[in-house]
Amino acid sequence: MSPTASDGAPLDVIAMSLRRERARTGLSLTEVAKRAGIAKSTLSQLESGTGNPSVETIWALCVALDVPFSRVVEPERPRVQVIRSGSGPTVFAEHADYACTLLSSCPPGARRDVYLIRAEPGKPRLSDPHMSGIVEHIVLSAGRAKVGPLDEPVELLPGDYICYPGDVPHIFEALEPGTYGVEIAEYT
Repeated sequence: MSPTASDGAPLDVIAMSLRRERARTGLSLTEVAKRAGIAKSTLSQLESGTGNPSVETIWALCVALDVPFSRVVEPERPRVQVIRSGSGPTVFAEHADYACTLLSSCPPGARRDVYLIRAEPGKPRLSDPHMSGIVEHIVLSAGRAKVGPLDEPVELLPGDYICYPGDVPHIFEALEPGTYGVEIAEYT
């Protein structure tokens, strides 16, 4: 169990959020602390997850970073991301016919399960929301499928990649016989 700020938001979420938002703004530790009216050492402790911020300190940091309070105290919610076959950052081998495409880098502290999914046309697999914070990644290997959040599924072809929150109702519907793919369930 993560330590919490006065039994509220987990300190690791606050720490990660502060680092992310400070990096987004391009501001130094010194500048953010100055704008928030707190000591640089306090901000450093908060970004390392060892401080115990008051609500006033968090609000001051939110104002300094120009973000809503919730953006600092709640885990970042993943968005749907699709990478079509042939797209994405690709690196090629020098002496072999080999290409490596990065689909999703592993965030610090993440845990993952990898599955081979096989499905046939007919009744779709409708999944209830899983535990909070789970993210599902799927690369379709063969066939054709409708995959993703129930309210915005995406049709995938072989080689396509999708990433979506698994803690909302979602679907995997095979549209052709012999449909299969690889699923990575990421628990953060």
